[in-house]
Amino acid sequence: MVKTRDELALMRISGRLLAAVFEMLDEQDLVGRSTMQVNDLVERFIVDDLAARPASKGQYGFAYVLNCSINEEVCHGVPDADRIIRDGDIINLDITLEKNGFIADSSKTYLVGTVPPAARRLVSVAQQAMWQGIRQVRPGAHLGDIGFAIERHAKKHGYSVVRDYCGHGIGHEMHEEPQVMNFGRPGTGLKLREGMVFTIEPMLNQGTRNVMTQGDGWTVVTKDRKLSAQFEHTVAVTKTGVEVLTLRRDEQPPLAA
Repeated sequence: MVKTRDELALMRISGRLLAAVFEMLDEQDLVGRSTMQVNDLVERFIVDDLAARPASKGQYGFAYVLNCSINEEVCHGVPDADRIIRDGDIINLDITLEKNGFIADSSKTYLVGTVPPAARRLVSVAQQAMWQGIRQVRPGAHLGDIGFAIERHAKKHGYSVVRDYCGHGIGHEMHEEPQVMNFGRPGTGLKLREGMVFTIEPMLNQGTRNVMTQGDGWTVVTKDRKLSAQFEHTVAVTKTGVEVLTLRRDEQPPLAA
């Protein structure tokens, strides 16, 4: 759960490499591509350009390097050669990467082409909710502080927070303790200590928080078929606050109170 100085140094490398994957994707025009084409693009980039390993491939029997969840799909969307990304879609790409034995995990919801204002607003608030959670991270804070901040921000804007899936500790394994819920009460839950590393990954829905798993056994969708958006970063608790290990060049984290 708590990483040493040397382990954190290695996790920073994994985090920087994973950020580079998203920076590569930021330059792509996704309209008209299949989700399998995006999967293959990411796999080639991780393996050939970054000399790293796509950690999701083979994990829990999953055959691909990323999850691609479009519109009403909440998470765990499976790449498919017949699933075409279309103008107006929102798509969450959730990617993991392992280098030197340590794994980083991050996701981003992309706006594809001309996206309706209501969908753009959902995506924006989901990203803001993630940062609201990250802002709570410091030694002595509690996991409940993170979840409370995320859900409060979502509800303020009229959205629900999915409770069935959450953030998690990460390091040698993709999923380690603790679980990092996206709801909670301030001052409750595990107290944070310097060196802890975990993901924060809220999923916000336009409608209710209720979800269901599709027949493929992986893809999770909103029960009411309204839109869902997710963002995720891997973070470390520092001596004075938080370090975002998967921070991308285009991001300016709003961490000031």
